[in-house]
Amino acid sequence: MTPQPTLFPGKRFVIGVPYTWLLVFFLLPFLILLYISFVDMGNDIHPFKPIWDSASGLLKLKYENYGSIFRNPEGGALFDTLYVEAYLRSIRYALYTACICLVIGYPFAYFIARSSPSVRPALLMMVMLPFWTSFLLRVYAWKGILSDQGVINQILLGLGLIHEPIQMLYTDISLLVGMTYVYLPFMVLPLYANLVKMDFRLLEAAYDLGASPFQAFWLVTVPLSKAGIVAGFMLVFIPSLGEFVIPSLLGGPENIMIGRVVWDEMFIGNNWPRASALAVVMIGLIVVPLAIYYHYTGESSAHGTHGK
Repeated sequence: MTPQPTLFPGKRFVIGVPYTWLLVFFLLPFLILLYISFVDMGNDIHPFKPIWDSASGLLKLKYENYGSIFRNPEGGALFDTLYVEAYLRSIRYALYTACICLVIGYPFAYFIARSSPSVRPALLMMVMLPFWTSFLLRVYAWKGILSDQGVINQILLGLGLIHEPIQMLYTDISLLVGMTYVYLPFMVLPLYANLVKMDFRLLEAAYDLGASPFQAFWLVTVPLSKAGIVAGFMLVFIPSLGEFVIPSLLGGPENIMIGRVVWDEMFIGNNWPRASALAVVMIGLIVVPLAIYYHYTGESSAHGTHGK
């Protein structure tokens, strides 16, 4: 048997810090959320009611908090509820945002990776510069740009290209513009970190073998940057799925996403168990596909290693 490597105290500390962080700030809050999602509040305002019946020794779990998400109490087909519509709408907007960020961010990341090393810090600073400004102020700025009396409409009216303001605010366009603007750096940075390590002599070899620039890019650069594409896509998709501020400020009534639905259930409807159930399902929508992806990715890597 191969002896297991011994972890020194310093290594245990370094490994233990992120695990402790995840335990305290992710696992424990999630368990509290999961607990509340099975509580029956009734007419009470206290969401931390016990779920253990000491007299019968049984758990009193209210599964209806989850059932009401997928079943319409007024009848109708299964999954025909406002909550399911909000989930599907959130997934759609998150996918759109991630795809738009990938299309816009890949050329940016590629240009920065191919630029001179003396220029890269300044270019990366320009990508990260928006983070120095309040998130809320940046979203409000887009309201001023896209409103009927905003900058874009005033320029178009001044040039005589339009005769009345174009409705851009509180639409799908304004929502996607705001989300793309906010989350674009989360796509550029992991792509850059992946592309800057690529050996560009491989492109020269592809050119020598008769490949066109597009063929070399598609057959060499894109496959080598797959890890950066997946990382950037996930970094954009996951927070976009539960976005609350941008749909509230830039979206209209038809753009309500699941984050706003959870907020309404908790603070307006005072239905903490259902809001917690909605949040747990949303976390499941994120974690399960990620776990499946990394499971098969790990198996493919293991098979590739054993094949060698």
